Amino acid sequence: MSPDAAFPDVPEARLTRGGWELIDEDVETVFQLRRATVTGATKLYGDGRTREAATSAAGIDRQWRFFFGTALSFRPPLAPGIGPMMILPTVRSKAGSAFASELRDRGFEDISRGRTERVRTDGGDKLHLQSYTAELSRDSLETTLSITGWVGVWHAAGFRIAAGAYPNRPVGELVGVEGQDGPLFRSPAAYREELLDLIRAVE
Repeated sequence: MSPDAAFPDVPEARLTRGGWELIDEDVETVFQLRRATVTGATKLYGDGRTREAATSAAGIDRQWRFFFGTALSFRPPLAPGIGPMMILPTVRSKAGSAFASELRDRGFEDISRGRTERVRTDGGDKLHLQSYTAELSRDSLETTLSITGWVGVWHAAGFRIAAGAYPNRPVGELVGVEGQDGPLFRSPAAYREELLDLIRAVE
């Protein structure tokens, strides 16, 4: 691990309430700026509750939703004359490109950017959100899996990136299970609200 890399904080209570499980922790170079290498310390989470329910009900085992938080560090450190706001647009652009690459690595196609939103984190910092859509057709499902992703970038004590994605239909519909209650039948609107709450909570 890079000596100046530190993982972001994610509220454990919110993760536990949503059934999120830590999948991986990693420190790696996430992109290059003209005069600095940018390292990201990332915690990646998956929706274990929904995954277990879909496996039990339909025998389909996959990660339906994911969420991650990343803390960035720069080597060499930013020069004194370069303020965070000067490079924030570049970090946003690089973060969006990296997220799209992550979706492609997961097998998604037809990736496109959608609308943007500007909100505040739980700590009061200005947060820029960018939405993405993508589809996965070559899969164990009989139907196309369409997802929406959100990427949030902001600067507080340091630069933070938080992002995730969720299906645009209840998982129960995707796996052919009937019902109304439980993790397989949550709406995309509920997925969106939970993801954005998690993004805003990252420190």
